[in-house]
Amino acid sequence: MKLTHIRTFSAAAAALACMSPALLMAQMVDNPSTYIMPSISVVDPDDRFNGGKNFNALGLRLGKAVSPSWDIQGGGTLGRSTQNGIRYEQATLGVDALYMFNRSNFRPFLLAGIGAQRDKLPTASATSPYLSLGAGFQVALSEQWFMQADLRRSRAYVRHNTFGADHLTTNSLNFGLSYYFDKPVRTQVAQYTPPPAPAPVVAPPPPPPPAAAPARFERVTLSATELFAFDSAQLRMPQTKLDEIAQVLGAGQYSGNVTVTGYTDRLGSDAYNQKLSQQRAEAVRNYLTSKGVAANRLTAVGKGETNPVVTCNDRKRADLINCLAPNRRVEVEEIVIERRVN
Repeated sequence: MKLTHIRTFSAAAAALACMSPALLMAQMVDNPSTYIMPSISVVDPDDRFNGGKNFNALGLRLGKAVSPSWDIQGGGTLGRSTQNGIRYEQATLGVDALYMFNRSNFRPFLLAGIGAQRDKLPTASATSPYLSLGAGFQVALSEQWFMQADLRRSRAYVRHNTFGADHLTTNSLNFGLSYYFDKPVRTQVAQYTPPPAPAPVVAPPPPPPPAAAPARFERVTLSATELFAFDSAQLRMPQTKLDEIAQVLGAGQYSGNVTVTGYTDRLGSDAYNQKLSQQRAEAVRNYLTSKGVAANRLTAVGKGETNPVVTCNDRKRADLINCLAPNRRVEVEEIVIERRVN
């Protein structure tokens, strides 16, 4: 490949990396759809053909992302030129594996390919297997369009020594415009709104006697739902709701026992989640006992990943963990007490 072509490829990559933010923010990441890519190439053939004079070739490929790191592309090219009245044609058909360094809007890659190459002169022709190596990049243009450029070197292995050599070397600079047949699937993230705190239940005061009015009381319902970090049974601070419940239980305003129930999200095995939910329930029970509540009045129960309050289907693990946060909780059952109203 001529030095000018290498400089052209480098300049194109630098220019695309500096394009406007509006273009590079196009949402074209991780589309699993099959895509089609017409292309144009500048080909530097083996010096045995046309004195090594460059020529243009047209191509068409089909491709698909088969994993977060790999694309597969297959197709062919066709090009011809005439030098000193001698016509030369070259056609290729093969498949390439592209290793993608990322799936952002600017995606550099390395490629390796295998296929068949047909070289034809007026006096001789041969179809030979070839191997190719190269590097390039893709730039997202929209949800369904992206541009690809690559620089590759191919070696064809000639059988029967047709052209006076056992191998032929070809360099090419390739540009393609690709179209995804389907738009990317957008995952809807479930939005969780915590339920409102139960309003205090106030009983109407008794009618006052003819003399001094008696003290009035109101019925109040207390409860708590505490959330935990992913894969953790560490209770967050401060805990104003648990402090209020501990004060009520310690002051004798409620004489019954209390059940503390722990839960996890659905990530992890059933056995592990059951153990983690029990640890979370015990963390809340231990906090209440540290505030003076008798341990025999508290029952800690772990229920694993049962009774979820949200359902999430995010594909990225970080987004899925964040969405499932409301399920990683401990619930303290409701406590109903009477308070004196001044």
